[in-house]
Order: sequence, then structure tokens, then C-alpha cells
Amino acid sequence: MFYGLNNFVKNLLPKRLFYRALLIVAIPVIFIQLVITIVFFDSLWIKTNKGMTRALISEIKTFVEVYNNDNYDKNEITNMFSVYQDLNIKLIEDEDFNYEYVERWFSPLDRILRREMKSIFGSKNFWFNTTSYKELVDIRVKYQNGYFKFLVPRDRLSNSSARIFGLWITVPGLIIVIISLIFLKNQTRPITALAKAAESFGKGEEIEEFKPSGASEIRRAGIEFDRMRKRIIRHLNQRSEMLSGISHDLRTPLTRMKLQTAFIKEEDIANKMTEDINEMEKMLNEYLQFTKSTHQERDELFNLSNLIDDIIEKYDNKNISKKISERIYFNGRKNLIKRCINNLIDNSIKYGDEIKIELSKKNSNIFIKVDDNGPGIPEKELENVFKPFYKINKGRADSKSSVGLGLSITSDIIRSHGGNIKLEKSHLNGLSVKIFLPV
Repeated sequence: MFYGLNNFVKNLLPKRLFYRALLIVAIPVIFIQLVITIVFFDSLWIKTNKGMTRALISEIKTFVEVYNNDNYDKNEITNMFSVYQDLNIKLIEDEDFNYEYVERWFSPLDRILRREMKSIFGSKNFWFNTTSYKELVDIRVKYQNGYFKFLVPRDRLSNSSARIFGLWITVPGLIIVIISLIFLKNQTRPITALAKAAESFGKGEEIEEFKPSGASEIRRAGIEFDRMRKRIIRHLNQRSEMLSGISHDLRTPLTRMKLQTAFIKEEDIANKMTEDINEMEKMLNEYLQFTKSTHQERDELFNLSNLIDDIIEKYDNKNISKKISERIYFNGRKNLIKRCINNLIDNSIKYGDEIKIELSKKNSNIFIKVDDNGPGIPEKELENVFKPFYKINKGRADSKSSVGLGLSITSDIIRSHGGNIKLEKSHLNGLSVKIFLPV
């Protein structure tokens, strides 16, 4: 029960820290304002208005009773109440009193006036309207063959202090919320900057020198992130330099071995040795490609559709078909995306003779799919093939030379762009590689 309630509350809360912190400030302010407003309206405004309305209705009742007394001059009574009681009175004679009253239940003024009029004149002997005039209230009371029409100033029924009180309640609340917005914005800005820096670094982008700021806890997290970033970059550079040196040292003997094979008279032996040397060179190049830093290349907006068209055209393979629904642009590292697609096509060409490439845009993702009719990959091995140097001893890798880095490189490239890669069984009965890239 509590677990479900906890999840429900989490789903209601905003995702961003700024808005969550704002709720912590805004909710108490709004709650206090509501309580004060309710107390004010219940104890002061409504009771005051009720007393003012009761006094006015008593004056109207008194006027009707006095007017109905034949001992007094009716014109004199009307003039006296008009002058001294601020009542605009008019007698409408020989007219049926059949007004239907439509009450505004959301209006406290209407509710109070209805109750007081009903208690004095009954339910069918009065009518009023509080909206016809801006500063006046129209009240009508049945009298013999007609009715009295009273135009009463609105301030005789309603206390104007409610507006002033509402202003005093609203303005400080707004000031508090605005100050909170400015304060929270300044407090969350360092967190946002840290998150953006971590996201950019995770994608392999080169970021400028990060300067921690904000509260001590946030500065500490920023300092540790910067230290970690420098350690990782230093480690990657050392690894690349070391492997570059190893590559240079290995290329020299490989070159000598190539020259020496030219002097071997037995052609079969020479061909086998040449093949082995080429394979070793290929493996060495794959190692260097895997360890090459991707921080040197910056993001750029490019036409992904044209890139795929150019890649397919260079292969000049009739077995490769494409399906591109529209011209799609992507902001990323173009050469890395090109390397990724090349790896997938090379892999499909090795193990299949029918390849289909699809490119489309779905919602907020770019969708790339490469299908082939090769032997595929066993389901239990689908996750393992993304590991560096991992090779399957059957199916795709049993008769082909590979160091097990192609899919690992592809996965790293896609994930560095914030995307995802997935392997499934293809509708061509081979392997289907699905790539999702955020727009």
C-alpha cells in the first residue's frame, strides 16, 4: 500500500530539481494564504456583510410599513428615506410581480441577501440583481398591485476592505515566490552546469575547463568530477600513446616480413605467410581504432540520409538495398557515425549475401536498422558480443578472421551520442541491428 502511494507521489512530482524546490516554498505560502483568507472571510468579511445587509433590509421593511400607513404622506416618506437612508425608491404600480430569481451560488453577497430578504418578505415577494449595475444593487419588493424598486449603493451591502485585504495577502505572497524563484535559480544553476558537463563528457565531447560553483556540497561534487575527468583523459591519452608506440614497433618487423616473403620461392608458403601478415596488420589496426580517443572530433549538423547514401554507393554492392523515408539531419560526430555504419555493413557482408538498411525518424528518435540473411547470433550471446575482444566460436566467427571489436566499437560510438543499440533476429532470418539516436 505504502509502496504504491510512494510511487503515485513520485509520479506527481516534477522531474526537475528547480520545480521540486519551488513547490517546497510555494505550497506553504499558498496554504498560509488560503487559511488566512478563509479565516478572514468567515470571521470578518461575511459577518460584517451580514450585519450591513440585515440593517439595510430592516430599513426597507420599515419604509414599506410606514408607506403602508395612511397617517403619513407617502411622497414625504419616500423623499425622507431617499435623502437620509440613501435609497433610490420608485413605486411601480399596476404591474404583475412575476420575476424569477436566478441566484449566483458562488457569490457570498447573493447568498446573504437572499437569506435576509426571505426571512423578512417570504420567498416569493422579493427579487434582486447584483450584476445589472456596477455601483448599485437592484432590489424589488412586492407591494399591493405592483412593487417597490430600490437602487441601493453596493457599499451598503459589502465591505470594501476585502479588496484591500486581498491585495495585502496577494502582493507579499507574490514577492516571496519571486524572491524564491531568483534564489532557487541561482542554487540550481551550478547543478545544471555540472549535469551538462557530465553529459557532454559522457558523449565524448571535449569540454572547457570546468569551474565548480554553488554551495559547498555542489562545489565538492564539481571538484571531484573535474578530477575524475582529468584522470580519465590522462588514462586514455596514455593508452593511446602506448598503443601507438607498440603499433610503430610492430609495423617495422611486419614490413620486413613482407619483404622477406618476396624472396620465398615456394608460392604456397609465401601466400600463406602474406595472408598471416595481412591479418596481423588488420588486427593491429582494429586495436588502434578501438583505443583511439573520440574527444578530438566535435559535433556538427549533417545530413544522415546523404551519409548513408554515400556509404552504400562506395560499396558498389547490388546485394545492399536501402529504405530512407525522408531527409534526416543529425547533430553529432560525422566520422564516428560513418565508422559505425561501415562496421555494421562490413559485418553483414562477411556473413550474408543480402543486406537491407533502413533510416527513419520516429517521435524524438532517429531509427537505423541493418538486416542481413547470415547465420545470426544465438540469443544467449546477444549481450556478450558487445564486450571487447569477445568472439563467438560458432556461426558468424567460425571461419572469418576477427578480433571481436567491431560491435564493441559501434556500441561505444552510439552510446557516446546518447543513443542505444539492440540486436534481434532479422526478418531475413539473419541478424538485425537496431540503432536509436536522440534528435
